[in-house]
Amino acid sequence: MSVFEIIGGTKLKGEIIPQGAKNEALQILCAVLLTPEKVIIQNIPDIVDVNKLIDLLRDLGVKIEKTGHEEYSFQADDVNVDYLNSEEFKKKGGSLRGSIMIVGPLLSRFGKGYIPRPGGDKIGRRRLDTHFIGFQNLGAKFIYDEGNDFYKVEASNLKGCYMLLDEASVTGTANIIMAAVLAEGRTTIFNAACEPYIQQLCKMLNSMGAKITGIGSNLLYIDGVEKMKGCTHRMLPDMIEIGSFIGMAAMTQSEITIKDVAYDQLGIIPNTFQRLGIKMERRGDDIFIPAQDHYELDTFIDGSILTIADAIWPGLTPDLLSIILVVATQAKGTVLIHQKMFESRLFFVDKLIDMGAQIILCDPHRATVIGLNHEHRLKGISMTSPDIRAGVSLLIAALSANGKSTIHNIEQIDRGYQNIDVRLQKLGAQIVRK
Repeated sequence: MSVFEIIGGTKLKGEIIPQGAKNEALQILCAVLLTPEKVIIQNIPDIVDVNKLIDLLRDLGVKIEKTGHEEYSFQADDVNVDYLNSEEFKKKGGSLRGSIMIVGPLLSRFGKGYIPRPGGDKIGRRRLDTHFIGFQNLGAKFIYDEGNDFYKVEASNLKGCYMLLDEASVTGTANIIMAAVLAEGRTTIFNAACEPYIQQLCKMLNSMGAKITGIGSNLLYIDGVEKMKGCTHRMLPDMIEIGSFIGMAAMTQSEITIKDVAYDQLGIIPNTFQRLGIKMERRGDDIFIPAQDHYELDTFIDGSILTIADAIWPGLTPDLLSIILVVATQAKGTVLIHQKMFESRLFFVDKLIDMGAQIILCDPHRATVIGLNHEHRLKGISMTSPDIRAGVSLLIAALSANGKSTIHNIEQIDRGYQNIDVRLQKLGAQIVRK
């Protein structure tokens, strides 16, 4: 298994372009199954999770062609639905959490969708009830093979209905939307997720012939159509990577310009980093971050300690809390980080404590960070990446630390960040893959 060796303490400088959005890609790629016509998708990130899903689509019989830089064409005119019963599918489908989103389009178009229990990050419970309850609401029959951890939904004719989701699940909302676009009649989804990725999916589906209104809100109306057509779709830049680069600039006291960020789609993210004391300037669709010797945490109006918590959109995405926690270790002041959605995501803080950070893990969901104000640098250590976001957070910590750090299990980082070592080397980072 590969490792990153990092010599920290070097100030970085230059421009960096964020990759296409990983979480959008996992939805958009599954949507190609809804039509026999050709679909062209642009700005696809070259990362492990996305490549696994493309490989899975190819195994299903989708014709896939690389048509340009980070651009592919997909044509699902000869899908082999029987592949869903194969042992190979059970193995491949179970290795990627994003594979759950093939179920909605397969059910909608072919009347059946199967999936093994999906894998992915070990960050806590990530239940699938919302997906399957939504399919059942549309008239599908749900079958769970407990012995093989295999899920099945089947329906001869999906029918639109009103449903109130038990949680605003992003992947659950995406899956139900894709099932509903070909259902008979109107589907109303209340408490729908409304992240930019969901908005992008809805816009793509509408360009394919779907009739979806309420985009950007938590109340969606979907009037079923008889068939879908092809389209061309360009994905957003990855907001999590953009946040990662903002945090990296602050931690390493570097001057960095993040290019082509689709600023208007970033929501509360820039403001949240500004509350950490990080200065930034919007320049068109770029973010310029000047080098800062120090950055001071904000407080609430009454002077009480700032709390930063994740929330459903337009609140702060939980994927950035690990980054924010690391950045806070070198701020001036104290902050409470509250990770509400996943109970295991903060368990990487023991590595930061070993590096010299002052963090109190209150419980699985909350950590208090007492910032060092760059007066005491973190020290390099050997550590292991537990998941995608924690892995990059540790990478950022290592870039700012004194001495050499080694990060093992970097396959986790590669799942979500495209050629991260090469791109950081161009900014001057001393990072080597071995």
